[in-house]
Amino acid sequence: MSNGDHQTSDALVFFGATGDLAFKQIFPALLALVERHGLNIPIVGVAKAGWNLEQFQQRALDSIKAHGSFDEATFKNFAQLLRYVDGDYRDPQTFADLRTALSGAKRPLHYLAIPPSFFATVVEGLSKAECALTARVVVEKPFGRDLNSALELNAILEKSFPESAIFRIDHFLGKEPVQNILYTRFANFFFEPVWNRTHVESIQITMAEDFGVKGRGAFYDSAGCIRDVVQNHLLQILACLTMDPPRMQVPDSIRDEKSRVLKAVRPLAHEDIVRGQFHGYREEPGVHPESDVETYAALRLFIDTWRWADVPFFIRAGKCLPVTATEVIVDFKRPPRETFGEKVTGLGDHLRLRLSPDVLIALGMRVKQPGEHMAGEPVELIATHQTGSEMAPYERLLGDALKGDQSLFASEEAVEAQWRIVDPVLSEGTALHGYQPGTWGPAEADRLTAEYEGWIDPKASSAKM
Repeated sequence: MSNGDHQTSDALVFFGATGDLAFKQIFPALLALVERHGLNIPIVGVAKAGWNLEQFQQRALDSIKAHGSFDEATFKNFAQLLRYVDGDYRDPQTFADLRTALSGAKRPLHYLAIPPSFFATVVEGLSKAECALTARVVVEKPFGRDLNSALELNAILEKSFPESAIFRIDHFLGKEPVQNILYTRFANFFFEPVWNRTHVESIQITMAEDFGVKGRGAFYDSAGCIRDVVQNHLLQILACLTMDPPRMQVPDSIRDEKSRVLKAVRPLAHEDIVRGQFHGYREEPGVHPESDVETYAALRLFIDTWRWADVPFFIRAGKCLPVTATEVIVDFKRPPRETFGEKVTGLGDHLRLRLSPDVLIALGMRVKQPGEHMAGEPVELIATHQTGSEMAPYERLLGDALKGDQSLFASEEAVEAQWRIVDPVLSEGTALHGYQPGTWGPAEADRLTAEYEGWIDPKASSAKM
């Protein structure tokens, strides 16, 4: 077997098995894979906690009761699959014990739910113990802090695994609404003739949160808004919106098309970004009292392709904004002349894609007002989709990784392209503007959209639109 074929993995190993990510996300996802997808392979947790198997199984039970859907019979089946290896990642004996716990599995999937600083140690340990020969590896974001560190991280992984066996997991890509962007675009042909510079005036992507750092000040102060959500989540949304149609019969075609369009995005210049910080952030626990880290970022991007030449893409994200919502607005151009002599202002024909907290697709247009005059008003034709049973991101992504399907995972090319886009403003720094909590960020961000319709603010609930 080669690492990159689509044979299903015959064991799953996750490092960091006693950590918060495992407790909140991985155990519930694995139980769902057992219950709904018939997962029946050894599941080996690796950590240094001084635990035994019974304690590890109890941790899994506590996790499921807190964050999953507990069913006694299903959990019993799940618990029988669990193995546990306790040891230091720097100790070769840990990996020798892992080989024993794998019980002769030939195609394990190793999931590194650990800080990137441990990646090199674990990958080297797997390689020396011959646990990487026909294996796959899953790594969590962040994939570096800048372009150089991303290049170094990829070099570490590729010493022991080919690119076809490396799965860079970003839970955001496993969310149903993000996948819905691709489906809506490519399952409906009427979008394609107008999905280009000839018809699109601009595109806005907003990720707003009405809360602060929620006790994660130390982490956030080491990252900031650009590293936390812009470089990864929002640039991936941009790629979904602007990529060319994938050839679905070709493996990895979705990843290839995303990489291609991301490599065409022009690196940010200082005049194309505004950074902000909400008043009170520096008083948060764990935050440096003179922190220069942004809690808000607004960007103007351009894609140098024939399809998107000269179309501005506006991206903004921030904390302590008026609402919590993630939304895309595709603003179409106005007719070349106003047939009925109206002076139309504000947002015109548009497509609204609401990704959270609810899912919405709305087409905005003008319709005639009742009466004898040829005068119109803006309306939205809205289709909503609400469900409480959609597959959780980690369930979907871990299931895909076990099958060897990389469609929803970031490629090396895409990760490095995304860092190239933001790297110029990370290394040299830009001005930081203050803003009051509960507002839409610093007023300086308005200059980015001044030549267009201005920022289109998401509302608290699509039901009120």
